[in-house]
Amino acid sequence: MSFQTSRVIPAPPSSVFAAFKDSARLAVWWGPAGFTNTFKVCEFKPGGKWSYVMHGPGGKNYPNESVFRDIEPSRKIVIQHVSQPRYLLTISLEPTDSGGTLVRWEQEFENPKVASGVEHIVVPANEQNLDRLSAEVLRTHGG
Repeated sequence: MSFQTSRVIPAPPSSVFAAFKDSARLAVWWGPAGFTNTFKVCEFKPGGKWSYVMHGPGGKNYPNESVFRDIEPSRKIVIQHVSQPRYLLTISLEPTDSGGTLVRWEQEFENPKVASGVEHIVVPANEQNLDRLSAEVLRTHGG
């Protein structure tokens, strides 16, 4: 089972990609509204490990382990979330005619039963994640 969303960000793909590539910037915007992050390891390269803790607005901590499976600069980032719940997140960056970027976000869960159980959290969280990405890109791109 997978969840898809997309967003046009009025900045070129290289600017959107930079918000992923720079771990300090990624830590600022990654996750739903109200969350913060502490990165233990963030090896932004194909096969690189990404270990971090998301801190929820209520004070609960959520440890996460992922691997950057594939990275095509300014085009695509594929993240395999290896801790539970397991999923593959594919983020595609496509230039638009207006000079912006169409960000396509597809999150495919290994277990359909788990996916349906977290759908009520994942769908709005993915939108919030794109809201935060957009804000970070526009902050540094002069938007």
